[in-house]
Amino acid sequence: MSVVARHADWPHWRTSRFLLDLSRPLVMGIVNVTPDSFSDGGRHAGTAAALAHCEQLLAEGADILDVGGESTRPGSPAVPLEEELARVVPVVREAVRLGAPISVDTYKPEVMRAVLDAGADIINDIWALRQPGAAQTVAGHPRCGVCLMHMHRDPQTMQQLPMQGDAVAEVLSFLERSAQDLQALGVEKTRIVLDAGIGFGKTVAQNFALLARQAQLKSLDYPWLAGWSRKSSLGAVTGLPVDQRLGASVAAAVLAVDRGARIVRVHDVRDTAAALQVWQAMQREAPPAAAADQAPAAGPA
Repeated sequence: MSVVARHADWPHWRTSRFLLDLSRPLVMGIVNVTPDSFSDGGRHAGTAAALAHCEQLLAEGADILDVGGESTRPGSPAVPLEEELARVVPVVREAVRLGAPISVDTYKPEVMRAVLDAGADIINDIWALRQPGAAQTVAGHPRCGVCLMHMHRDPQTMQQLPMQGDAVAEVLSFLERSAQDLQALGVEKTRIVLDAGIGFGKTVAQNFALLARQAQLKSLDYPWLAGWSRKSSLGAVTGLPVDQRLGASVAAAVLAVDRGARIVRVHDVRDTAAALQVWQAMQREAPPAAAADQAPAAGPA
């Protein structure tokens, strides 16, 4: 994959093997190597099934693959370290040969070290590297990418006692501190992407406030990742079960990109990628003032 920036001001995301050009929104395809994910648990468990899914997502237009070995749905139990390693590391070792950036969704520093040693490009952490040793693990790697997400409480309790007050202000404050702390450890800003954590300890209204006011998040001057795919808030407003939220998920992804998100993390890659192509076609014809703030596909660093 070749990445040539079309404008000097477009942001890039530095990862282990790739410099990701964010002049167009990137699609991160979800690869759950778990038996209990909220929407596709068990479908891709096992290395062979997970790799087949990776290949399918790339064929459908994924720019990044996000491999996860522990469900983070509300109320989900923690997975023992050895089990997560057994689920994820074999998949990463094979997936890095597919020629696309490989992200790993984990908060355990031991898993981070193992997958980075296996060639992973990005650490995607719902805890924003708050677990002991996690920040040091990422800081100790020469140039892996990292996504820092806001989460209120933890997966076991986050929806029992969701956050109160202005979610936008809290997310901004928390992620600004998290990013600054990581940079203080020597991690370059170009390696960092932020995620507001839709559904992670927020009410339905707070989740949609984060979408409606997403432009405010850009004040931190980092690229943003949005993860709306099949989330319960979409079910709350549509009345649809998780396996029927394709349209709502695609709509949320396009709305997030239109408000400045540069990466969308999704289950349904083909439909999301097609919708974003329509959005991009519109952007190309937009008046300069409307298109000026839009934007940088993956290629070797």
